[in-house]
Amino acid sequence: MERPQVNNVSDDELVDRIVKGEPRLYESLMRKYNSRMYRISMSIVNDDAEAEDIMQISYLNAYRQLSNYRQQSSFATWLTRILINESLLHKKRNTKKEKALMETAFTDEHHETPLSNLMNKELKAILEGAVASLPEKYRLVFVMREVQGMSTNETMEVLALGESNVKIRLARAKDMLRAELNKNWKPEQIYEFNLVRCDVVVDHVMAIIKND
Repeated sequence: MERPQVNNVSDDELVDRIVKGEPRLYESLMRKYNSRMYRISMSIVNDDAEAEDIMQISYLNAYRQLSNYRQQSSFATWLTRILINESLLHKKRNTKKEKALMETAFTDEHHETPLSNLMNKELKAILEGAVASLPEKYRLVFVMREVQGMSTNETMEVLALGESNVKIRLARAKDMLRAELNKNWKPEQIYEFNLVRCDVVVDHVMAIIKND
């Protein structure tokens, strides 16, 4: 099945056409916001499989409420609010389970989820772990502003915060991230020359010396 061609069509126009009988166009809206939805949900639930489930639930909830969308805010803001509410509800439901299982909020398997285009997987895992360690209210703002690239105004609207609060939380998040990363900073690991590499060089040189 071919994907609908909706280049240069606004979100509001798409919503209107979907409500009027073109449900296939909803695919375009989902593809447009998948990255944002995933990252923001991850910043709350810290589980890639759960984030995907929450995305699906949120998209379905939004679709079923499209006729109630009144354009008082942008579609992106409206959709993101639905996602955040569902993510928070999901997290609340699972709090007791998480305590019972004594699981960490961000395990190794979660480190394999995309956060940004980092070339080094080890560095990526460290950064993801540092972001996951932030308190939720700071993590949300950081992911929206720095990872997803949302504007201050849109972040304010989605989270119902004032401009100063958004800026303060972002600055605080950066400070805490810096402190967390500094704890893992080990200069001696840069260009580390491990034992195996050491043996290779030494053995090679000694072999040459022995034959001289």
